[in-house]
Amino acid sequence: MNTQNKPIPVILDTDIGGDIDDTWALVMMLKCPELDVKLVVSDTGDTDYRARLLAKLLEVAGRTDIPVGVGKPFGPQKKYQQSDWLGDYQLADYRGTVCEDGVDAIIRTIMDSPEPVTLLCIGPVPNIGEALRREPGIARKARFVGMHGSVRRGYGNSEEISRECNVVNHTPDCQHAFTAEWDMTITPLDTCGLVTLDGERYQAIRRSEDPLLQALMGNYRAWLQHYSRLETLDRKSSVLFDTVAVHLAYSQDYLKMEELGIRVTDDGYTVIDDTAKSVRVATEWTDLEAFKDELVRRLIAPTVQKPN
Repeated sequence: MNTQNKPIPVILDTDIGGDIDDTWALVMMLKCPELDVKLVVSDTGDTDYRARLLAKLLEVAGRTDIPVGVGKPFGPQKKYQQSDWLGDYQLADYRGTVCEDGVDAIIRTIMDSPEPVTLLCIGPVPNIGEALRREPGIARKARFVGMHGSVRRGYGNSEEISRECNVVNHTPDCQHAFTAEWDMTITPLDTCGLVTLDGERYQAIRRSEDPLLQALMGNYRAWLQHYSRLETLDRKSSVLFDTVAVHLAYSQDYLKMEELGIRVTDDGYTVIDDTAKSVRVATEWTDLEAFKDELVRRLIAPTVQKPN
């Protein structure tokens, strides 16, 4: 657990608005008193859509003190999975700060911080690759915590490793991130690919009157409807990959951690290589059920207010 006397400064870099797990992770992060969220930045594809989704969710959470950064590159605006929940909400509607150059905002937030910043990355990392190119010094003032890769297990707990989406998309930027000099911790599919909520755990989220959890369920409904899977809404969550990265930003409880040399191959695999940069990898669960219980406790807790 976090042993600091004050919360850990965090920047979230996310491709929210694709897989719904980013939305669950954002909500979890906003419920963690251990984390002081300094900036959230949209990454990959249509970053305007993703930034609008971040901004609207922060409005619901009452956390408009958190700046929203628009990542690069911009993609074409179209109807994405959570567009029905987003509606006609625009970045101009956000009552907080909008940083049109999200990469610059990442650099400034890290370089201006009097203490190390945790860069929490739950998507492909073109923003991070660009930030490292513009200012390599960020690696000396930050640590990287991410949901990336497949080390010994693949999607669906397969014995065959996978080309995980956050790595295979924008692979050169991921290679840059995995060779930078910062301290690095990841949850690969080996662990994050096993997290779902069902039964009473899931129903506790569904029946909550918390506006942020209601917004989460509204987004989940829109996401499921996009894939014609609305019947799932009554029973369980999808796989909540990114919540494990949020957990690793403040704790390594419930997980077996290994120091492994990890090399990102040109075709998007994360392979163990003793000559590669050492990465702290969550390779197995020591108590997955306890993590699920903690996840639910955090989600149903009040949203953390702006630190004094």
